[in-house]
Amino acid sequence: MDAFSLKSKTCLITGGAGILGHHFVKALLDNGANVAIVDFSDDSLEKLDGELKTNYSSESYSMHRCDVTNEEEVKKLVDEVHNIYGSIDVLHNNAASKSSNLDRFFDPYGSFDVDIWREILDVNLTGYFLMTKHVGNYMINHNIKGSIIQTASIYGVAGPDQRIYEGSEYLGRQISSPGVYSASKAGVVGLTKFLATYWGEKGIRVNTITPGGVESGQNETFKSKYSQRVPLGRMARPSEMTGALIFLASDASSYINGQNIIVDGGLTAW
Repeated sequence: MDAFSLKSKTCLITGGAGILGHHFVKALLDNGANVAIVDFSDDSLEKLDGELKTNYSSESYSMHRCDVTNEEEVKKLVDEVHNIYGSIDVLHNNAASKSSNLDRFFDPYGSFDVDIWREILDVNLTGYFLMTKHVGNYMINHNIKGSIIQTASIYGVAGPDQRIYEGSEYLGRQISSPGVYSASKAGVVGLTKFLATYWGEKGIRVNTITPGGVESGQNETFKSKYSQRVPLGRMARPSEMTGALIFLASDASSYINGQNIIVDGGLTAW
C-alpha cells in the first residue's frame, strides 16, 4: 500500500474549492500529501479553509487565489508554492467555468454567445495550458519526475444524449450541455496526450480523469433520465472520483502515461 501513499509529495490543485475540488483536496490530504489549494473565489477558499482546519494540520495545506487565465498570476503561484513547500510533485488541473452568466451558459447552440464561448474556453483549456506550461517547466528545471492530472468530462469523449434534458433543471434552471463544454473538455484530453509524449522522456506523466455525471444540484427528472443511461443505474457520488486521482498522483501508477481514466459507471460501454 506504500505505493499509493502521497507522503512527502506536494500537490497543487486548481478549482480546489469547487464541487469536485473540495473532495479531491480532502482525499489528497487523507493520503498524506501537502496540498496547495487554488481557486478564483476568495469566498470559496475561505469556506473550505473553515472546513479543513477542524480536521487537518494548517501546515499540510495552503490557500491561493489565482486566475488561471492570467499568465503572470500563474507564474507567481508557482513561486508561492515552491517557497512554502520546496517542491511541486503533482499538478491537478481541475478548474472549470460555466461562465460568469449561468443563464447564458445553457443557451441553445444556434444562439450561443461567442463571448461566453471564449470565456469558457479561456478557463477550461487555456488555463490548463498555462498551468501545465509553468508547472511542467518547474518540474523539468528541478528534475522532478512529476505527475500531471487533468479533469475532463464524459462529454469530452461522447456526445450528450439530448433526450435527457427535456424537463431537466440545474439549480432551478432549465439545462442543456453546451457545445463549448464538449469542445473544451475534448481539448483537455488532446492536450493530455500531447504532453504525455512531449514530456515522457523527462519522466513527467500526464493523464486525464473523465468523470461521468455527478449529483450536484440537478432535479429528479434529470437524475432519473441520466441514470437510465448508466449500466450501474445511478449518477456518481463526488467521492467516487477521488480514487482515480490518488492512483494517478501516486507511484502506484508509475507506468501510466497519456491515459484517460473514465469514471462513468459504464455509460460509454453501451
